[in-house]
Amino acid sequence: MHIPHKARQLQPGPIATVPKWNQLGRRVKKGERALTLCMPLSRKATKTTIAEDGTEQQEETAYTFYMWRSRWFVLSQTEGADYQPPAIPKWNEEKALAALNIQREAFEDLDGNVQGYAKRGRKIAVSPLAFHPFRTLAHECAHVILGHVGDGDLSDSEATPRDLREVEAEAVALLCCESLGLPGAEYSRGYIQSWGRGQTISDRSAQRIFHAADQILRAGRPAVNATREAS
Repeated sequence: MHIPHKARQLQPGPIATVPKWNQLGRRVKKGERALTLCMPLSRKATKTTIAEDGTEQQEETAYTFYMWRSRWFVLSQTEGADYQPPAIPKWNEEKALAALNIQREAFEDLDGNVQGYAKRGRKIAVSPLAFHPFRTLAHECAHVILGHVGDGDLSDSEATPRDLREVEAEAVALLCCESLGLPGAEYSRGYIQSWGRGQTISDRSAQRIFHAADQILRAGRPAVNATREAS
């Protein structure tokens, strides 16, 4: 039976699997139960099609499905070496949010499967339990910058459908993760495939995606002059 983390009175914090906590010098306390999250899984399938000349051809397709997995433990369920949050290479969150005029506020959604959200007023929140915190941060920043919450920089002339909003925001997160060498790209691809439903991203959306990703990356990187002076 799945018991939500809010009913178990767990203290929110970083989340990881047993092997990851062991790698960080910590171990799961005796008697602790794993958190259950819904995660995307990508698979490939081969189907046989008939060509116009009547010959059979093998066609490979990719698809994404979701499964509940009990694999994660929050920081408060572990003990051992002091936890050191991973630093994001060559990118500063505080500097970026200030430059983008985006305010990060406390996460208030009690649903353990909600990774983050964006609100009007250029406000975002990221769950302390987010599987990939930076990926979620970039995704929510993208929603603001792309105008998906009504007051962003690149808002379309009419309401953008939700599936396209999610594809655009996650594509921005994918580009940011890949650019900074951070994990989560495989989950982003599965998320995009699920919301995209096999549709091709338009040139208009592609331009918006690249522009938003460039804004986020530039906003958090050190100034060129400052870098040269320091060297």
